[in-house]
Amino acid sequence: MHALSLPTWWIHITSVLEWMAAMLAIQQLGVRRQEGGWRWLSLAMLPALVSAMAACTWHLFDNSPDLQGLVVLQAGLTTLGNGTLALAAWNLLRQQRRTTP
Repeated sequence: MHALSLPTWWIHITSVLEWMAAMLAIQQLGVRRQEGGWRWLSLAMLPALVSAMAACTWHLFDNSPDLQGLVVLQAGLTTLGNGTLALAAWNLLRQQRRTTP
């Protein structure tokens, strides 16, 4: 395996930054609306963020077989993140149904 190209690195890094910006925006939305479900959604995005950082770290070290554990960590965090996002979305739906007449 070889190091990623510069455009591919650009996409990886900007995707992580975009995810972080989305987390902050959702957090602020929850604060403004005074709805805790949005804050939970923002928190539920954290495993996916750490997963992306693990993938970037592995690529940074030229996909070294010595760091194969990062691939396993990344896969586990992706699975966990998908679950937490599903639960947070369900929680938002539940809260919306409770407050809508």
